[in-house]
Amino acid sequence: MSGSDDRSGEGREGLNRPRQAPLPLKGLRIISFEQFGAGPFATMNLADLGAEVVKVEQPAIEGELPGDIARHTGGHALGANDSQYFQSFNRNKRSLTLDLRKPGARDVLHRLVRDADAVLNNLRGDLPAKLGLDHAALSRVNPAVVCVHLSGYGRDGPRAAWPAYDYLAQAEAGFCAMTGEPEAPPARAGLSLVDFLSGLTAAMALLAGVMGARASGRGCDLDVSLYDVAMQNLTYLATWYLNDGVEVARRPRGGHPSVVPCEMLPTADGHVFVMCIKPGFWRAFSELAGAPALLTDPRFKGFEARLANRDALMAELDPIMRGRSSAEWVALLAGKVPVAPVLGLGAALDNPYFRDRGGVLELPHPARPDLKVVANAIHLNGQRLPGRAGPGHGADSAALLAEAGYDAAEIAQLRAWGAV
Repeated sequence: MSGSDDRSGEGREGLNRPRQAPLPLKGLRIISFEQFGAGPFATMNLADLGAEVVKVEQPAIEGELPGDIARHTGGHALGANDSQYFQSFNRNKRSLTLDLRKPGARDVLHRLVRDADAVLNNLRGDLPAKLGLDHAALSRVNPAVVCVHLSGYGRDGPRAAWPAYDYLAQAEAGFCAMTGEPEAPPARAGLSLVDFLSGLTAAMALLAGVMGARASGRGCDLDVSLYDVAMQNLTYLATWYLNDGVEVARRPRGGHPSVVPCEMLPTADGHVFVMCIKPGFWRAFSELAGAPALLTDPRFKGFEARLANRDALMAELDPIMRGRSSAEWVALLAGKVPVAPVLGLGAALDNPYFRDRGGVLELPHPARPDLKVVANAIHLNGQRLPGRAGPGHGADSAALLAEAGYDAAEIAQLRAWGAV
C-alpha cells in the first residue's frame, strides 16, 4: 500500500487514542471496476480492514459524467465530481482512471493484475468477458488472480445482458410483497438491502477465493448476483414454502409470523418493538406491564393461543402501552424483555447509545473538513476501524501508473490516447 495510506491513528487526530492494531487485510491488493452501491460497498468493507483497493473509473469523456455515477448522485455535492453519497461507499480507496476500450489500457490492466490478489467488478453480466476481466483472460498474466463478478443476474443465461438494481431484486424476490401492513400495497425496504447483502456476499467470496488461491496457486471466477442473493435470503420462509407449500402472509404492525406479541406496540408518544419470543419473556412482560392477569387468561396461554387470539390480546395491551412513553417502556423492560424504540432516521443517528459506541466516523474532506459517515460495524481489539475520505476522480492515477513501471513519457502517451 502507498505511504499515503496511513490509518494507524498516529497523526494529530490520534495522539490521545490507543495505537490502532495492524489491520488484518494489509497486503491484500484488489483492482475493482465498480460503481454505485453494491460493488463499492463490498470493497469499502475490505479497504476498512486494510486491503489496498484500486478503484478503476472511466476517464472524463465529453458529454458524460466523469467516473463512478455515485460521484454525482444524491444532490449533496462535495465540490466537483464528488458527493456525500460517493463518500458513503468509497473511503480508504485509491482512484485510477482507465478506459479499457482505448489503446494501451489493457497493458495497464495487466501490469496492475500482475501484483493483485483479486479483480472485482459489478458490471452487467455480459461485459466482463468482453472487457477481459474474467479468469480466462487474466490468468495468462497472473494464474493466482481471483476474479469476482457481481452482477444483476449472473454472467450466463437469458438475463446476462439485463441491467439490474436493488429495487428490482426486492420486487421479484418477494421482499416487497412481504413488507408493510396486510391491507397495504407492496412496499420496498427503506434501504437498498439487496445491494448491501450482495456486496457483503461478494466480499466474502473474494476472501474465500484468495485463501484458496494462496493454498493452490490457482485463482478462479466467483459469481454473485443481486437476484441470487435476494432469493438466498428468503431463508426459512423459502424452506416452509418449498417443503409444505406455506406462503407466509404479512402480519399487522410488522409482527412475527407465529409469535405474539412480537411486533410494534403503541406508546404515549410513538411505538416500541417488543419481542416475547420465549415463554419467560412473555411472563416478564406481563408482570412488568402491570397485567399479570394475562398470564392466567386461557386465551393467551401459550404461543398458539396468543396467535389465535391476537386481536383480543392487542385490545388488552394497547391501552396499557399508551400509558407510558417509549422511553419509559424501554427503561422498564430493558434487559428483561427484548425491546427497542421505533426511531426515525435522525433519532437513530442521534441516539446516545450509537454515539457512545463510536458509531460516527470523522472523515475530513477537502470540501468539507467536518464530514461524517457511519463507522464500520467491525471493532478490532475494541476499536472502530479508521478511515480516510474517498479519493478524488483519478487522484491516484499518476502514482499507480508509476508504481506499475510507466515513466512520465509513457503516462503522457496513455493520456493522449484517452486510456487514462
